[in-house]
Amino acid sequence: MINKMIFANLVRRPVRSAISIIAIALEVALILLIAGLCYGILNDDKARTAGIGADVIVQPPGSSFLAGISGAPVSTKVADILRRLPHVTVVSPVIWQISTAGSIEVIDGIDLQSFEALGGPFQYLEGGPFKTPNDILIDDYVARQKHLKVGDPTETLNHTFRVAGIVASGRGARKFLPITTLQDLIGAKDKASIFYVKLDNPANADAVVKEVREQTGMEKYSVLSVHDYLSMMTPSHLPGFRPFIGVVIGVSMIIGFLVIFQSMYAAVMERTREIGILKAMGASKLYIVNAILRETGLLTLVGIVAGILVSLAASWAIRQRFPLVQVVVSGEWIAFAMLTALIGAAGGALYPAYKAAAKDPIEALAYE
Repeated sequence: MINKMIFANLVRRPVRSAISIIAIALEVALILLIAGLCYGILNDDKARTAGIGADVIVQPPGSSFLAGISGAPVSTKVADILRRLPHVTVVSPVIWQISTAGSIEVIDGIDLQSFEALGGPFQYLEGGPFKTPNDILIDDYVARQKHLKVGDPTETLNHTFRVAGIVASGRGARKFLPITTLQDLIGAKDKASIFYVKLDNPANADAVVKEVREQTGMEKYSVLSVHDYLSMMTPSHLPGFRPFIGVVIGVSMIIGFLVIFQSMYAAVMERTREIGILKAMGASKLYIVNAILRETGLLTLVGIVAGILVSLAASWAIRQRFPLVQVVVSGEWIAFAMLTALIGAAGGALYPAYKAAAKDPIEALAYE
């Protein structure tokens, strides 16, 4: 009986019901897409760092683990010191450089021979290695998004390069230049941002980390095994990440709260006589509260389902339109968004439910 009444009330006011559902869907979609974008970018960066194939990572003092932040502050001669250490088989100096032309992207300046020695040769989907200083390698994501083929010119760092090869993604950056070319472009001759180190056995990583820190002049360098380096790539180590997500969640919850509050409050005012009739027929305060909360719950559940479907569709569309952008809509965040929407909606419905339950049946029946 009560469920039929609730459904009839919602159908009777389709516009208000639709607005409430859309607001809840927006709340859920906002949480899932913003969190999905942030975690997607972070997870993608971790996967591409792991795909390089290094066992130890060496950076100058004060460097960030975020690609592109560190510039090229130290001499490539550091590589010679590292190569002399026990268990070290390969050292590859790399320059990180951020480009903000059109979109933010990181370009890696690499010594191709030593870089490929870390994790094996690039998987060339088209073309091949650098042939001239003005050649560039791009991964398949960049090629697909920018519709580039081998031999095409492409603008990077205000310089025109020729696409020499298209490689499979997952090896550091998405664009690669010869290290000497990038050094010349940014005025960092014989400088590097980071040194990737390959060992004879990954089990020796901790010993090599200790050995590097004992070298004269390298006591303050950031030296980490790749395992430890990747473990730092978490939201807690990203400045502003958690506050940003917290603000998004807070704004989303406020949206849901206000819309449900307004909708339920207006519904209670409109149904004053109906509530009076129910109370005159013996309906208890609990029955009235239950009816209001059930109506809110039904609206919220429909909104949650709509929000999840919108998020999944939007994440698919984003990946198709922008292959470089990764969106992760995980089960954990879906559950969190559902809980957030339910809490916000329940909070917004409590006062209208209380007001409905507190109405005097005689006054309600006389209400015009």
